[in-house]
Amino acid sequence: MIRPTAAALAAIMLTACAQTAMHAPAAVSPAASAATPSNVAQAFPQAPLPYATDALEPVIDKATMEIHFGRHHKAYHDALNNFAAANPELARLTLQDILAKVSLRPAVVRNNAGGIWNHAFFWQTMAPAGQRGAPSPALLSRINADFGSLENLQKQFNQAGTGRFGSGWAWLIVKDGKLLVSSTPNQDNPLMDVAEVRGTPILGNDVWEHAYYLKYQNRRADYLAAWWQVVNWNEVNKRFAAAL
Repeated sequence: MIRPTAAALAAIMLTACAQTAMHAPAAVSPAASAATPSNVAQAFPQAPLPYATDALEPVIDKATMEIHFGRHHKAYHDALNNFAAANPELARLTLQDILAKVSLRPAVVRNNAGGIWNHAFFWQTMAPAGQRGAPSPALLSRINADFGSLENLQKQFNQAGTGRFGSGWAWLIVKDGKLLVSSTPNQDNPLMDVAEVRGTPILGNDVWEHAYYLKYQNRRADYLAAWWQVVNWNEVNKRFAAAL
């Protein structure tokens, strides 16, 4: 059997995204929105990626990072900026304000505000070699208390990711001083008032296919298992301390 090259898979993904954009309603798919025109104020600008696109190799390949950050994440910014240009009251809010009462907003806001926040959080969740650290004594103590061990946490987290039907996210959150694993569909997150389990995220992994398909194809479990190698524990430690 001839296996397609990474370049061929990238072309397939981009073609699929374009076809999705042609047929999906704008309220659901950020790719359905045109790029933000230059005269539209960037109420929600996209921050630069905090490392080079090949910095997470070999766990996450350069081509995936380029498409994920430069096309998917950017599309959420473009869509929300376009909407905010026609709805100035939205532009005066922070993303956290929007997420906290997202049930009052149309789907275009819920999907794209969630997509912006989730991805910005996700990039910071990972780091290049030499910058990742390890769980702090305080975090490790809490992990042991709530999961029994770091290995058990990883197992439960991976199960949340593989068990998420379709697209979504797996999360480690702080709720009432304890750690919990949860999962959300699409671009929802635990900060939203629509989340089944609400809390403060300190770790999150994207299990949309565009996050891993070029390298792992349909092997989501392999992606989740490998992903722990690039977790930025230094950042997770800070988030845990802040959440308490």
